[in-house]
Amino acid sequence: MADFQRTMPDAHPHLARRRGFWSYTRLDGILLLLILILCGYGLLVLYSASGGDMDYVIRQAIRMGAGLFIMTVFAQMRPQLFARWAPAMYVVSLGLLLAVLLVGVGAKGAQRWIALPGFRFQPAEVVKLVLPLMVACYLANRPLPPSFRHIVISLILIFLPVVLIMKQPDLGTSLLIAASGIFVLLLSGIYWRYIFGALMVAAAGLPGLWMVMKDYQKQRVLTFLDPESDPLGAGWNIIQSKAAIGSGGIEGKGWMLGTQSQLDFLPESHTDFIIAVLGEELGMIGILVLLLIYLLIISRGLVIAVKAQDSFGRLVAGSVTLTFFVYVFVNIGMVTGILPVVGVPLPLVSYGGTSIVTLMAGFGLLMSVQAHRQMITH
Repeated sequence: MADFQRTMPDAHPHLARRRGFWSYTRLDGILLLLILILCGYGLLVLYSASGGDMDYVIRQAIRMGAGLFIMTVFAQMRPQLFARWAPAMYVVSLGLLLAVLLVGVGAKGAQRWIALPGFRFQPAEVVKLVLPLMVACYLANRPLPPSFRHIVISLILIFLPVVLIMKQPDLGTSLLIAASGIFVLLLSGIYWRYIFGALMVAAAGLPGLWMVMKDYQKQRVLTFLDPESDPLGAGWNIIQSKAAIGSGGIEGKGWMLGTQSQLDFLPESHTDFIIAVLGEELGMIGILVLLLIYLLIISRGLVIAVKAQDSFGRLVAGSVTLTFFVYVFVNIGMVTGILPVVGVPLPLVSYGGTSIVTLMAGFGLLMSVQAHRQMITH
């Protein structure tokens, strides 16, 4: 028996090396591979959507590289470290949102950025990560399911940054951030009576929400209900995007051969409406491939959440994964006309800066939860 035990470690040296490599990097190999495939697919679509402009592709690749670096750094940190920093990061985020309203940089009628020497960034994107961390930190240190008092305090934590972001105004981002915090609450196991009560209050408050919405936001809702009412104005984007997707058929017209996108009929073709380019040029098959990649990423994130060792890790991993799902659902929904246009990019496919880094940081949180769970297990 002693001889058998001594020979076991040498029996499978390649397996030991593989396990040792991923343990050393603390990266989740499955999730990393899926992210890299999605990034490569996104760059391919972006090249066509930008009309073959390599500058867009290079800048996007650089941002993806920066995001992968931040993801790797986050994966090295213990989840408990994020829990310890969450309150301070939350306060700093609120300060940045206030700074946006006071000294922020405006564009297209919105004031959402802070300008620094050489670049500018959007603090609301940072809040997408900080808010679920803060709510998870608050709830994880208290008995679950949470009491009514703790639910109310959590809602206050959620809606403070949401209100500040709505004043920029940025309805799409504020809804995503609210969702990231609400997901933490739902995952904490709150009672169904609270959920039904909240739905009833939300339904009763819809008329009031309409009253406080900006004119352009009301126009988006009206355009969603009847795009043909203003086909050359507010309805142009959604009409052209639906025409592009429909004309692609099953197999598409071919890469860089789309008429709606290449002839500039489709506005924002490299940002919010990029999936319309994909649908026109690569058809339903191209869209299904993208949806499969997204599904596998979401599934892996949920597996990590379920296997988390503590409440904080489970709440954070679950919220990050479900918020990623909302990104995908809302973007595809607005481009296909089943949701109002709210300016939400398609994750890791649409051209963008801060949103890519934020998404990668979120994946870093997932890998942190997974890596340190394995360290505890082994």
